Amino acid sequence: MRKIANQKLVDQSKLDNVVVYPGEPYPLGATWDGKGVNFALYSEHATGVELCLFDSPESLTENVKIRIREVSHYVWHVYVPDLKPGQLYGYRVHGPYEPTVGLRFNPNKLLIDPYAKAISGTIQWHDALFGYKIGDPEEDLSFSDLDSACYIPKSVVIDHTFDWEDVKAPEIPYHDTIIYEAHVKGFTNLHPDIPEDIRGTYAGLAHPASINYLKKLGINALELMPVHHFVSDRHLKERSLTNYWGYNSVGFFAPDVRYSSSGTHGEQVLEFKNMVKEMHKAGIEVILDVVYNHTGEGNQMGPTLSFRGIDNMAYYRLMDGRYYMDYTGTGNTLNARLPNVLRLIMDSLRYWITEMHVDGFRFDLASTLARELHEVDRLSAFFDIIHQDPIISQVKLIAEPWDIGQDGYQVGKFPIGWAEWNGRYRDCMRDYWRGADSMLAEFAERFTGSSDLYKGEDRHPTASINFITAHDGFTLNDLVSYNEKRNFENGENNMDGESHNQSWNCGDEGPSEDPEVIKLRNRQKRNFLTTLFLSQGVPMLVAGDEWGRTQQGNNNAYCQDNEISWLNWDKADQELLDFTQKLIAFCKAHPTFRRKHWFRGMPIKGIGLEDIAWFLPDGQEMPEENWNHDYAKSLGIFLNGKGIRHMNPKGEPIYDDSFYMIFNAHYEPVQYMLPPEKYGSEWRKVIDTSESYVSENGEIFKPDTAVTVDSRSVIVFKHALEEQKI
Repeated sequence: MRKIANQKLVDQSKLDNVVVYPGEPYPLGATWDGKGVNFALYSEHATGVELCLFDSPESLTENVKIRIREVSHYVWHVYVPDLKPGQLYGYRVHGPYEPTVGLRFNPNKLLIDPYAKAISGTIQWHDALFGYKIGDPEEDLSFSDLDSACYIPKSVVIDHTFDWEDVKAPEIPYHDTIIYEAHVKGFTNLHPDIPEDIRGTYAGLAHPASINYLKKLGINALELMPVHHFVSDRHLKERSLTNYWGYNSVGFFAPDVRYSSSGTHGEQVLEFKNMVKEMHKAGIEVILDVVYNHTGEGNQMGPTLSFRGIDNMAYYRLMDGRYYMDYTGTGNTLNARLPNVLRLIMDSLRYWITEMHVDGFRFDLASTLARELHEVDRLSAFFDIIHQDPIISQVKLIAEPWDIGQDGYQVGKFPIGWAEWNGRYRDCMRDYWRGADSMLAEFAERFTGSSDLYKGEDRHPTASINFITAHDGFTLNDLVSYNEKRNFENGENNMDGESHNQSWNCGDEGPSEDPEVIKLRNRQKRNFLTTLFLSQGVPMLVAGDEWGRTQQGNNNAYCQDNEISWLNWDKADQELLDFTQKLIAFCKAHPTFRRKHWFRGMPIKGIGLEDIAWFLPDGQEMPEENWNHDYAKSLGIFLNGKGIRHMNPKGEPIYDDSFYMIFNAHYEPVQYMLPPEKYGSEWRKVIDTSESYVSENGEIFKPDTAVTVDSRSVIVFKHALEEQKI
């Protein structure tokens, strides 16, 4: 089907006595200069573009429609004097409607500006939002004449100015970073010390109750789940659910309006900036989880909200014209091979750094962005541009190194300067503590930073973002409480088969009143947390895991904007929280656990001891043949505090206490001999997960002394630096 609809453009600006100037093609988007607004929109295949101005978000149609006449390098641009921040606008784009060759222009659909810095509201689902007639036998090949203006949120002109009060970014080195993954609404919505009118918002995050909690916990990098303006799918809305997680972006420059307590006409931008400023004052970085791999427009049966109607071929990866390549499981994939899409992504990243002052990004399904054709290419244009960009290359860049394409798991294949979510770390540690058959060699690799994945080409242990849990999957509490996931999508609590979460319920499915089960579960939580924070690499903690948050066995709560997902502060396990706070403080105090460089396993010059050594229960160093035993569930690890091998900011060598750690995942206690005197003249117990114990002033043990390590527990001993010769 080929249709060119409504091609007779009316120069409405003359009818409404609106004076317009040609304007400039750059920057893209709507830019207020104090005297008026410049509008610029990229569309390569359009035959006409109209700028539509609205008086209010509820307007049934535009008050002013301006035909854009100037086109420079496929950028349609116009300058409208006297417009001010808060002005609502959208576009209608004309051109052929021929889906079989990838063209889906339909001027009956009002479109969101891809460069909108604010968006006035959320989509009100209606058949008019679709470029085709819903229910037509020809499906997306049919053409819809319905006007969508009153159902789609409007783009907003904003004032970029903001008083940052000369607050500087914390600029925390990777090796000192502790990441806390949180959801803006989920973290604040039930917090009893946050005023009700700002709960669930950026202002709620900026409230002293939030910031003081984060500081006391000890984290220094807040990783926010998506805050780019997103679409909540129609099929979810019809079931009274929502896209709570927000991995369905449609506005890559606009902070989502749902998290604004102060307004919808640009106030959300100021509120977000103030949140970042308050975090920076507290020494906490802000990292954004960003979704540049797809948009909320879905596949060929999805709505026409922005990119599809502006220039479908110029934004998406298409197959045979009509259909969309889908490496994301969401229906479409943005085509990061195209220069204009690369520019969109880079402009968005720079904007969030320079204007919103964020400190880094975690890229959802980052492998998608690296695909040149079908293969993942670590030297793709996306990475080349980031590597040479003087702004983007200087912030934290974290990849989720997988997508659903062929060979989608790409861990260890990202360029220097990038860190990666280490899914193999997660899987290994879960298997180890649940007692699954797994090799000690695998545990050792993951514990020491995964050198088999990241070593080489000037990458360091900090390339590994270590995590036990993430937003996707069981919480830490549920990891030790459920063997089977539970499905809540229909409002019911139905078991939904094996969870594939590598979980273990400790002998009782779901909530338990058995004291022994509860005791074991608490110990397992401490084991996971202790392993996470003692491992080399960058630890990531999920909000609420520090005090036992549960999702009642739901391992995919993406659509649950309710008590299943929100943090219930009244049910916090204070003992576990106290343990976590002390554990984080302990690890921050000891650079032995925060090394920039790889272990060498070689004697240190002038000392004669390795920087790391591995021990059997009899106190002897572990021989090579023991590494591949899948039945071995315990091991001892010596970390030499004089083998850190990096300098402080003044160029001075860093030394620390030495540590001896015993990990026992066996279901029975194990007796271990402490190392011989050459490793330390005395050992003070500082951590014991069987007792919820963290203290620098524990009991002292002599070398070659037998100690009993309880079943499924960790004990850490310290040999103080002042007792060592340097």
